[in-house]
Amino acid sequence: MAQGSDSNDTSYKSPSPGSRPSSSDDVKKVMRREKNRIAAQKSRMRQTQKADSLHLESENLEKENAALRKEVKQLTEEAKYLSSVLSSHEPLCTGLAPQTTDLLYPPHHSSYHHQHIAVPHYQH
Repeated sequence: MAQGSDSNDTSYKSPSPGSRPSSSDDVKKVMRREKNRIAAQKSRMRQTQKADSLHLESENLEKENAALRKEVKQLTEEAKYLSSVLSSHEPLCTGLAPQTTDLLYPPHHSSYHHQHIAVPHYQH
């Protein structure tokens, strides 16, 4: 590019009578191509950055998904275990049903009912 030339330069000098009339057109063409090249370069850079960002987000979401699936599996196993504990405990509680029908879940005051239930502590 010519020194001191600026794409925002509004001063236009008509070519001298002895110069080719297309020389200023050539300069404009070269400047337009240069601007276009820079714009295309920036566009490609933004596109690459966006792709990189999406890739990182995808990896993070896959890790989070795997962790959530693991947690669901653990909670399902815990629910199955607690269900089996409840099933094995229910026969022991059938004879202790309250005489009144207004209580659905009577409190167990006997220490016997809590001694035979061993519930492991799950850590997540």
